[in-house]
Amino acid sequence: MNKDSKIYVAGHRGMVGSAIVRELQRKGYNNIITRTHAELDLTRQEAVESFFEAEKPEYVFLAAAKVGGIAANSAALADFMYQNMMLEMNVIHAAWQNGVKKLEFLGSSCIYPRMAPQPMKEDCLLTSALEPTNEAYALAKISGLKYCEYLNRQYGTDYISVMPTNLYGPNDNYHPERSHVLPAMIRRFHEAKMAGAESVTCWGDGSALREFLYVDDLAELCVFLMNNYSGDETVNAGTGKELTIRELAETVAKVVGYEGKILWDASRPNGTPRKLLDVSKATRLGWTYKTELEEGIRLAYNDYKNTII
Repeated sequence: MNKDSKIYVAGHRGMVGSAIVRELQRKGYNNIITRTHAELDLTRQEAVESFFEAEKPEYVFLAAAKVGGIAANSAALADFMYQNMMLEMNVIHAAWQNGVKKLEFLGSSCIYPRMAPQPMKEDCLLTSALEPTNEAYALAKISGLKYCEYLNRQYGTDYISVMPTNLYGPNDNYHPERSHVLPAMIRRFHEAKMAGAESVTCWGDGSALREFLYVDDLAELCVFLMNNYSGDETVNAGTGKELTIRELAETVAKVVGYEGKILWDASRPNGTPRKLLDVSKATRLGWTYKTELEEGIRLAYNDYKNTII
């Protein structure tokens, strides 16, 4: 990409999309196109095609998605599949129709099998069953990355896919029912601290292992890959480090300053037992994460406090 290349960031108001915009601006890119959902509904094929025909972007970062945690995914399987399938297919297809030079598709580590060998390499995709609680979302993301691969193979496009681990940071969703585990904990522990609550109850038994990547580190990788990587196989984005959900809860409580008890509701689902990405490919390409978890949680907590003022 040149500094004046026309770059469309789909989903620029979300956590990932806004981080990509920040990184592009930080690197001096000055021709960034964005549209809000009100201005452009990406699930509407005709609207997306008209936008691409009019704007003719040269590069596309496809970060738009309907996202949520275990509860949200389980309660709205059909919605998660339909909305993600529609928006990603519309954007990728319109990009191909209008000669976009390069497109980068943002997926999720939930595309990998529930019981995949750990850490999960890119080539373990589709080798066994998915995690049932987010299967609909995973199937949609798999379809998007495969469509990119098939366009490359059939038409010689240069479309790449990035699969991040669990993300957190500025512009995260802190909704009490629809958020992911880390932002949900930030909100829950903060509210408990403010209320002087004696205890906080978290889902599951705390044994599940998870990896977390600060979203600005992902954005740096996304821009790096757009300039330095081409290939059909996806690229994992993570830290290569994991901790239990119990350890995560203790770290969030420490950062927030909550000193009450942490209780566990084992009747609630744990989700996938373990989900650690093999990030050796990204490392070989020349990228590594910068933000350690406790510092990232501190930054995220400051962002949360700014959102509730």
